[in-house]
Amino acid sequence: MDILQPKDHAEEIALFRHGLIGQICARELSHGELAEALRALSQERVRPPGSARTRTFAVPTLERWLYAYRKRGLGGLCPRPRRDRGRGRDLDPALRKLLCDIRREHPDASVLLILRTLRADGRLSDEVSASTVRRLYRQEGLDKISQRDGKGPTTRLKWQAERPDALWHGDVCHGPTLVLAGRRTPVRIHALLDDASRFIVVLSVESDEKEETMLRLLVRALRLYGVPDALYLDNGATYRGEALRLCCSRLGISLLHARPYDAQARGKMERFWRTLRENVLDHLGEVASLADITARIQAFLDVHYHAAPHAGLMGRAPGLVYAPGQREIDALSESRLREALTIRLRRRVHRDTTISVRGQLFELDHGYLAGRVVTVASCLLDEPLAPVVEHEGQRIPLRLVNPVHNAHVKRPPRRAAATSAAAAEPPVPFDPGGALVQKAARDAAAEADDLAQEEDLDAIF
Repeated sequence: MDILQPKDHAEEIALFRHGLIGQICARELSHGELAEALRALSQERVRPPGSARTRTFAVPTLERWLYAYRKRGLGGLCPRPRRDRGRGRDLDPALRKLLCDIRREHPDASVLLILRTLRADGRLSDEVSASTVRRLYRQEGLDKISQRDGKGPTTRLKWQAERPDALWHGDVCHGPTLVLAGRRTPVRIHALLDDASRFIVVLSVESDEKEETMLRLLVRALRLYGVPDALYLDNGATYRGEALRLCCSRLGISLLHARPYDAQARGKMERFWRTLRENVLDHLGEVASLADITARIQAFLDVHYHAAPHAGLMGRAPGLVYAPGQREIDALSESRLREALTIRLRRRVHRDTTISVRGQLFELDHGYLAGRVVTVASCLLDEPLAPVVEHEGQRIPLRLVNPVHNAHVKRPPRRAAATSAAAAEPPVPFDPGGALVQKAARDAAAEADDLAQEEDLDAIF
């Protein structure tokens, strides 16, 4: 059974005062008897709530409490707060305005820094304490909590996706830097977490946090569990690449980014990283490779995390909430995935029929494309890279340039090729000078015929 407790410190003080004067309130006393009772009560030593010592109370104080109780009941015995509570009595209006303006212009400056600067400038006395300024900022809504994003007070609500695969969180956790094979290797843990179930869709331990690493992780998750409705990421360069944006758009995935410098907006992911650190990363011990770390983390996920009751899921386990029977699976074909991860770029073919693609030099056999601008398509799934040229409905494969091999390639001379072609077929007549001579002769003959006809007509008439 619950025990009744005072609702706050003020009611606790009122109950103490009522217990002190209660014996007088319950009696009908004349004026002289009341004065004698108050004088006797003022000699008793009592311990007020929250005090470490006993003390006595004067007759006027006891008399004021008595009449306040008779007039307003227990509420009349509650201590009244100061009218200037939280306003800082040592701050005049001009100084209050100055302090508030500084906080609005420089929300990241601490109270101690502001006070130290104003005292160095001679605009503030040493009597103003940091607690007074903090109370002022709390009253004006300019404390650190309200100014977290620089836009004034904010309301943060607890939210959750309505079903599994409606929203996936993606993030990178910075682990310790280890010495592996004689080299310092940073540990970067990439993971995707389902919002509605807290299930870790996929996780990978790498030594970098590039966009290509994130795309490989996303491809694994898409092949295993299908396509989510949305992907919720932070604002790092890993998640701002054009390839990721294009892939999500083609697959119908909404790409969402949290506000900068707002870690609380990604609380579910941050809470998982805390759990992972406490259970695995803080107790790695001796490991020989990144694969060893991956095995330890995966064992923790399979044996404990996915099977343990989760407070955010009302005691249900993430593995049960994300079970196949609890979600609608949007299967993804390999052809659709390849098309989503195919990047097309416009490139000019060099005179030696080579093309530069993602820092590598490729060549093609179609010499007539030299000097032209063509479309080069490459799929990010291909390892190694296998780009093709898309030109007028054709798909022309490219191959890596091998300059040493090309130096030994024998090509037939042009004259020999022309001689062999002449032997096979009769030559095509082509004589520009002769054609002009023949045209001049035909024109002269035609002109002579015209003169002869004119002379014949003159003779007739």
